[in-house]
Amino acid sequence: MALKYTVLGAGAKVDFVDNWDPQVETIKQQGGVYVSRDHENRRLVPINIYSPEEYDGDPDVLIVFAKQMTLSDLLQRSDHFFHPDHQYVFSGMNGMGHIEKINHYFPKEHVVAGTCLIGTVLNKAGDVDFIGKSGAGSINLAPQVGEPDERVKQIVEDFTTANINPHLNDNFYGTLLTKVVFNSVINTICTLFEIQMGQFIDYDGAEKLGKQLINEAFDVAERAGIQLLSTREEEWQTIKYVSEVTNPLHYPSMYQDMSKNRPTEVDYINGYIYDLGKKYNYEASTHDFLRNLVHLAENTRKFRQN
Repeated sequence: MALKYTVLGAGAKVDFVDNWDPQVETIKQQGGVYVSRDHENRRLVPINIYSPEEYDGDPDVLIVFAKQMTLSDLLQRSDHFFHPDHQYVFSGMNGMGHIEKINHYFPKEHVVAGTCLIGTVLNKAGDVDFIGKSGAGSINLAPQVGEPDERVKQIVEDFTTANINPHLNDNFYGTLLTKVVFNSVINTICTLFEIQMGQFIDYDGAEKLGKQLINEAFDVAERAGIQLLSTREEEWQTIKYVSEVTNPLHYPSMYQDMSKNRPTEVDYINGYIYDLGKKYNYEASTHDFLRNLVHLAENTRKFRQN
């Protein structure tokens, strides 16, 4: 997915700020983003897009979607339009590590984070394909500290109007880690075997593979004192449902990165689970094994290309 900020709005003004130059230039040249759903009904949607240095707006809410390894650059280049006294930030990024970076610029009281189960494929700069039926996706979100205030409630209302099914709760780290667990199964395995989610769940042994990773991740969360949003069985059923019903044609974003020779976020997903476990003298060894397999797969691509 392209790196972007958006200014929150449902029927309101929306601006995009991106630090990927080909994305910015392509969208400007073609007058918008080409959008399709499940490879059909491709159409041009006009949007406003800027490089970080070009943008000088003062949005009420910033929505941060970036790759973990590029977030620091995006934040540094964008801080001239940050106004932490009144702006709020929502981030639905994959992996863990982004909240600490965002907190360098914004107080915890103005940070909302969550997880997005909305499949997309960035075909190329300025061309995105949504996977699954409209309205099939969802977002879990929670304020970093305190009870939801009026601004947070407005974010939820706008997301509802935008048909992306937000679910507000007060379990901040449990919300974030629950998506990490989901991604640690489906993103990593699909990336290693270069398959769609539906192809993964079609395998007779998918449940055994998935539950081994889920059980290790839940063992880590319990030792860290983090209450996840689901039980172990509920988490497997979520992976199964999304793979079979919601997004069977979806190639997860980790595979999209690897297939385009971009670094993956595996260190922020499976690697994060392993590293967190080590702090509590627990070896999530399957997650560490898969992390290294993904890095091996990344490395071998250079031989294929030669």
